[in-house]
Amino acid sequence: MSRAEVLASVDMVALRLNEQGRLELLLLRRAAEPFAAAWALPGVLVNGRMADASLDAAAARALRDKARVTPAQLEQVATVGNAERDPRGWSLSTIYLALLSPQQAVAGEELRFVELAQVLDGSLALAFDHADLVAQAAERLAAKAVYSSLPLFLLPARFTVTEALAAYQACLGQPVQHTTLRGRLERMKGAGWLRDTGEQNRPPMGRPQKVLERVGEPGEVFLFDRSMLG
Repeated sequence: MSRAEVLASVDMVALRLNEQGRLELLLLRRAAEPFAAAWALPGVLVNGRMADASLDAAAARALRDKARVTPAQLEQVATVGNAERDPRGWSLSTIYLALLSPQQAVAGEELRFVELAQVLDGSLALAFDHADLVAQAAERLAAKAVYSSLPLFLLPARFTVTEALAAYQACLGQPVQHTTLRGRLERMKGAGWLRDTGEQNRPPMGRPQKVLERVGEPGEVFLFDRSMLG
């Protein structure tokens, strides 16, 4: 690689919520150097030889060809770059956050889900500076969970209040008051973003729970006028 060249990539922080209410991160085992056989974020290079018309188009290619998932929600987080993050030389990476259905499965032996906490606490090392990229995306998710409906994209379109509570607590990393969440869900219903299906989920233990359904425009995020933690 020439010193005059700059590597540019789009890297995907794709998350799903597991049955234990913890966030999981999708990783790809690298096939080539540098960091061959190491776990990394699914991503693609972006340059004039690719047909991508935009960063969003490159993100769609990374999801289709590398991650092989279809997210419920996708948003750009940040762009980072320096001369140290890649041993080949100067590089830039645009980070995207993709929220997946809890039923999303991996589509190849080179892909796997791991608990997000393993990357954030350093017990699982990633290639390049990908652990730092994951931390930035996790911080963005936690910050937006305080005042928006973003965590609900980690659930199926139809869900219960208990499931919504698990999603918010996983994103925020701390308890959320049940009554506070109910109030926010009622506001979303009043705004036409959610609807009461009239159905009930009957768990093996506990009381039956109403089933809500997300009916807003695809990708639309509802903003609260007060903090979820207030």
